[in-house]
Amino acid sequence: MSKELRFKCWIEIDNEKFFGPGPAQLLALIDEMGSLSKAAREMNMSYKKAWSIIDELNQKGSTTYVILHKGGSKGGGAELTETARNVLKSYKELFSEMYQITELHRRKILEIL
Repeated sequence: MSKELRFKCWIEIDNEKFFGPGPAQLLALIDEMGSLSKAAREMNMSYKKAWSIIDELNQKGSTTYVILHKGGSKGGGAELTETARNVLKSYKELFSEMYQITELHRRKILEIL
């Protein structure tokens, strides 16, 4: 029998999911690649879905998370705001700490089951 201990962590606004692993990964890839379309492609996600996630972050967040630059001769691009970088950093730190705590208790809990 295979046993696993899993946890999920996300932020809700008005009882709706706002930020979690998916948006965090998308923001990290945008920051790394400088492009929403490249980040979406890396996640095997449609551009429309990725754009929808960013639009929701920008609309429901306290401030803009991603600034999108329209294409031109040099192509478009995307960049994270300072707020987005801070949220992403804090979320990664929280997730890391939760993972460490989970690992401390994983074996003990799974052995009891």
